[in-house]
Amino acid sequence: MNDIQQMQQEIVRYFLAEKYESLIFAGIGVVALCASVWLWMSESSFAATFKAMSYPLVAVGLIQIVVGGTVYLKSDKQIETFSAQVQSAPATYKAEELKRMDVVNKNFTLYKWMEVALLLAAIATTFIVARNSPWYAAAIGLIIQAALMLVADLFAEHRAHHYVDCINRLVS
Repeated sequence: MNDIQQMQQEIVRYFLAEKYESLIFAGIGVVALCASVWLWMSESSFAATFKAMSYPLVAVGLIQIVVGGTVYLKSDKQIETFSAQVQSAPATYKAEELKRMDVVNKNFTLYKWMEVALLLAAIATTFIVARNSPWYAAAIGLIIQAALMLVADLFAEHRAHHYVDCINRLVS
C-alpha cells in the first residue's frame, strides 16, 4: 500500500470517528434536554430541589446538539473531498490540511481551558452556596456538562493529533 492509499484510509478513519462521536455528543445533548423537561414537569421532591440544574443542561445541551449535528452532517463530505484531494494533489492537501488542523488543535486548547474553568467554577460554587439553593443545582448541572464536554474534547483532540501525525508522514 502506498502513502496515498494509507492517507486515504486515515482520512476515512479520522472523519468516521468524528462522525460517530458527534452522534454521541448530540445524543448527550438530547438527554440533557429531556432531563431538563423532566425537572420542570415532575412534581417529585428531587425535581423541585434540582430544577435549576436544567439551565446549564439546556444551554450546553443545545451546543452539543448543534455542534454534534454539524460535525455529523459535514463528515461524509470531508471524507470525499480530502480523499480526492490527497489523490490528485497530495502536496496541496498536506499544506492545506495541516493549516486547517493547526486551527482545530488551537481551538481544542481554548475549549479545554474554558471547560476546566467552568468545571472549577461550578465545583467551587457547590462549596460556597447552600445545598438547597438554585445555584447549587445549577452548579451540579454545569459540573455534569463541563465534565462531559471536556472528556469528549480530550478524545477528539487525541484523534486530531494522530491525524496530524499521519499527514506529516505523507510524502508529497
